[in-house]
Amino acid sequence: MAITPLIWIITIAITIGFFVFEFFAHVRTPHTPTIGESARWSGFYIGLALLFGVGIGLVSGWDFGGQYFAGYLTEKALSIDNLFVFLIVMTGFAVPRQFQQKVLMIGIVIALIMRGAFIAVGAALIENYSWIFYIFGALLLVLAYRQAFSSHESDPAHGRVVKLARRLLPITDTFHGDRVTVKIEGKRFFTPMLLTIVAIGFIDLVFAVDSIPAIYGLTDEAYIVFTANAFALMGLRQLYFLIGGLLERLVYLAQGLAVILGFIGVKLVLHALHVNELPFINGGRSVEWAPEIPIWFSLLFIGLTVAVATVLSLRKTRGELRAN
Repeated sequence: MAITPLIWIITIAITIGFFVFEFFAHVRTPHTPTIGESARWSGFYIGLALLFGVGIGLVSGWDFGGQYFAGYLTEKALSIDNLFVFLIVMTGFAVPRQFQQKVLMIGIVIALIMRGAFIAVGAALIENYSWIFYIFGALLLVLAYRQAFSSHESDPAHGRVVKLARRLLPITDTFHGDRVTVKIEGKRFFTPMLLTIVAIGFIDLVFAVDSIPAIYGLTDEAYIVFTANAFALMGLRQLYFLIGGLLERLVYLAQGLAVILGFIGVKLVLHALHVNELPFINGGRSVEWAPEIPIWFSLLFIGLTVAVATVLSLRKTRGELRAN
């Protein structure tokens, strides 16, 4: 897949343009989005992402199109899990609902920047060190285990990073609108809004460690990795308000993501066996018998896993709601 520097520049410029538009059109004036507004914009961004994938398939071939769709679906699922933690952060800091859009917007932009940096580093490592697939695969298997038993019950409002910020900086006890700093009796203070942004930024860093190795297990095309991540993050703010109540009902999402991460981890290890010579195994040659998992199977597996986790979650919580 030949991507020229000009295509990269245009893609990054359009991505930045979308987020600038989001800020001035929806975030600059504090308000709580309605369900209708959230649904329309969520549908718009999801539709745009699907059209882009079709475009990749028509222009570059459906193998690359399949890689994009598998990557987008994986990143979207991980982003929804990210939203669940954002919800915990908002609750922990008691962020007024009309100011949550600004926090989400900043968090999403931080996530995109961090993932962009990880994508560049990952591309450089893959190009120069093919054995890095072993490390990515092992990392994903560890993350899959951690994700399977994740309860999201820790309170980011009292995490180590936030506690350090409170010790080092003068912080007010209450919010002052959506401002990050405020002047009181001639002295400059930071507001809890800053702590919320710090907590979300740290969470974004942790999630970038999950997401980038995962998508590199589906494609080694940096352009597909970037665009799948960008489209997964676009519309995430609206999705937060659209499915805010539903997030708490997705009780098996973490386990579904664990299955996906574990599957991609195994896929990466099998791929590494193909592209690396093994000095002490198989006569110093790559392992030809190790099966390569085709992208169509990966796409089908990821889609079914997300669907099953969602259906089982809704069925379980529906039964609990009826019991109450």
